[in-house]
Amino acid sequence: MCQIQSFLDYLSLEKRYSYNTIKSYQTDLKLFESFLKNTYDISIEKTDQNMTRSWLVNEIKKGNSSRTVNRKITTLKSFFKFLVKIGEITQNPTLKITSSKTTKKIPQFVGLEDMNRILDNIKFKKNFSGFRDKLIVEIFYSTGMRLSELINIKINDFDVSKGVIKVLGKRNKERFIPLTKELQKSLDNYLVFRAKHLQINHSYLLVTDLGKKLNPSMVYRKVNDILNRVTTLEKKSPHILRHTFATHMLNNGADLNVIKELLGHASLSATEVYTHNSIEQLKKVFNRSHPRA
Repeated sequence: MCQIQSFLDYLSLEKRYSYNTIKSYQTDLKLFESFLKNTYDISIEKTDQNMTRSWLVNEIKKGNSSRTVNRKITTLKSFFKFLVKIGEITQNPTLKITSSKTTKKIPQFVGLEDMNRILDNIKFKKNFSGFRDKLIVEIFYSTGMRLSELINIKINDFDVSKGVIKVLGKRNKERFIPLTKELQKSLDNYLVFRAKHLQINHSYLLVTDLGKKLNPSMVYRKVNDILNRVTTLEKKSPHILRHTFATHMLNNGADLNVIKELLGHASLSATEVYTHNSIEQLKKVFNRSHPRA
């Protein structure tokens, strides 16, 4: 267990991984450690390639998707590479283990008309929670930021003179996202309402009715309730609004590299999945417009 904790500390302090990523690594390693103990009665640093493969096969039999199993493989590879680095083991038992190919799902997104209905037609309560809940949706849709990034926004992250917001993304990587005029106006109105009706000492922008920092589950629930009013999409999460931001930007002519920077993706391959949505949009227009389609 001490090796696992040392590894998690390494991810946090040196690699600067996010809390959620570290939590996923911890969960995978604890499951693996428990499997080794119950099946082979050995500690994690004494595993070999066959034992490691056995666990992965066991995870597949449980019904885990290829994507989930690949994440577990990544966890093990990183962990054992770390153990070799610090001299705990001499051979990495995952060197010959490869991830399986996965098909990238086309991201779901909210249609433009439905987003306009949310922002222009839905009546939110004329109180603090109403202003805040609508602003949450506006920020997601106008910036494409992640849930973890939204709840950590601070008031001084906004540069009104430049019309941008500073976002702290994965691995503490900063990026700046332009603010639309509508979002700037909504932010101004919210801050006036916030100062007038709440006595808040901390610097976080979005807070609960009691003035405390938002938690992820609350934001997820709020977004889900709002999207339920306009869409029948299976998933109605904050991440759907991130997909919506990227898809609408691409459909309106934004360069893929620009979207990559705005989303905070490390590589262009992660952003390219949105081109599938754009192609589907082109197909719809083609089939609707061409006389022989």
